[in-house]
Amino acid sequence: MSAGGRTGRTAHVRTDRTRERATAVNQLLLAAACLAACGLVVVLDELQDGETLFFGVLSLFTLTIVALVVPWNRIHPRWVALVPIGDLAAIFQLQLGQPEAQLWLLWMVPATWLATIGGWQGLAVGAAGPSVLFWAVTSMHEGFTSAVQIVLGPLAISVAAIVAFVAARRAAAQRVLLDEQAEYLDHAVERARRQEDAVSELLDAVDFGVVRIGADGSISIENDAHSRLSAVGAEGQLFDGDGETPIEPAQAPLARARRGETFENALHWQGPPGEGRRAMQSTARRLIDVDGTDVGAILVTRDVTAERMAVSMRDELVASVSHELRTPLTSVLGHLDLALEDPGVGGQARRSLEIAERNASRLLVIIGDVLAATADGPGRFDVRPVEEELSRIVLASVESLEPRAGTRGIRIDTSGVEHTVAAIDPIRIRQVVDNLVGNAVSYHTGDGLIEVGVTSDDKHAWLVVRDDGPGISEEALPRLFERRFRGAAARSSRPHGNGLGLTISRDLVRAHGGEITVQSQLGSGATFVVRLPLGITGVSA
Repeated sequence: MSAGGRTGRTAHVRTDRTRERATAVNQLLLAAACLAACGLVVVLDELQDGETLFFGVLSLFTLTIVALVVPWNRIHPRWVALVPIGDLAAIFQLQLGQPEAQLWLLWMVPATWLATIGGWQGLAVGAAGPSVLFWAVTSMHEGFTSAVQIVLGPLAISVAAIVAFVAARRAAAQRVLLDEQAEYLDHAVERARRQEDAVSELLDAVDFGVVRIGADGSISIENDAHSRLSAVGAEGQLFDGDGETPIEPAQAPLARARRGETFENALHWQGPPGEGRRAMQSTARRLIDVDGTDVGAILVTRDVTAERMAVSMRDELVASVSHELRTPLTSVLGHLDLALEDPGVGGQARRSLEIAERNASRLLVIIGDVLAATADGPGRFDVRPVEEELSRIVLASVESLEPRAGTRGIRIDTSGVEHTVAAIDPIRIRQVVDNLVGNAVSYHTGDGLIEVGVTSDDKHAWLVVRDDGPGISEEALPRLFERRFRGAAARSSRPHGNGLGLTISRDLVRAHGGEITVQSQLGSGATFVVRLPLGITGVSA
């Protein structure tokens, strides 16, 4: 059943019980007042008509018994009005039996009662009924009251009835408002409960642990996944990211988060080295209220055992591929060297063998670079700088790329290449130039211009590659040198790249002690600038 239905039923039962209690209490108070008044009359005054007075008292107490035994919550509310109407008649008998005792004042109780429970009709009966009875008694017993009392008595009773009526209306309005507020509160509580159930179901459905920690370090929310993941290995041990250094209980992620520490992707192992252990990655962040108050923290833990196993398998694959590719290439290079040492090789054949030898050497270096770039962390490259003419390397790279550019109507302008000698590794820098100029050709829309320039100042040599191609979007620029990042143009190009070229180029330039930057706007081409030191820095990475 809905919250509104429950609320309505509760309010109905509450109203019925209030009516039953109010009937009993009102009648008991009137009976007590009647008993006290009649007792005083008997003790202090001379009885005028004891029999009529007795019947009045008997009637009031009969009505009291009726008020107490009748289940008023099971009958229509209007039947309750019979009790105060009967009280008017009973008090009339009391007033007839002892007219000078001012017992008419008791009429105020049923008059206000009727005005309270009967609405406008009850107000009319409660005000007019006692007034008529008061005047009836006056006409039957002349001289027991003055002319002023004849007016003031009914007026007092009527005013009391009106006051009771107004108070009842105000109380009813307040009760309606309270009922509406109670119903709204019930709805709010029901919504909050449903939202809590939904959040609990959601948290229990995910496969990563979530813990909500209060400002005092207490745990207020913990999902099933965290309880499952926090069950440590067979010996209950935690180890650091290296898998070997034990972690003290006070340095466990949950303990650190409860102390107020924050951390990102902290790796730890559950259980000692061997099969069956699990790798966990935890992140703890503080929760700040809208007013800047620290209200606690949230700890997220996930099982990364499969990921760590995949990394380990990848490392093994990298080592295997490195060995399997390097070994045949080394053999090829050895045989090419032997062939080049043969004096009987003709000029044309020797040039072909030299080209094959150079490209095989470059391929061997590139394989090592790709393997290094795909490993965890930045790639590590063996750079051996020597004094070398940078312009010669750039022109050789452009010469090798011009046929491919020419087929697409792209002209490569090298008029800005100046004679420049710098401390560089020729093979590595050739790889950088090939990548930058090759990208300019590959991602160009065709029928355009690529400008390649080389210059120097007192400390640095500068390589500039500028094109009038489609340019690079503002969103892609910050991520351009990320590993495996490929922009929209790269994803739509043929052939597809692997997203490692610019990463390797940046790492190679940095290994020389230099830097590579890019400036571009969508639709206005791109400009890559490479800064290299003139002198040998001895830097390797």
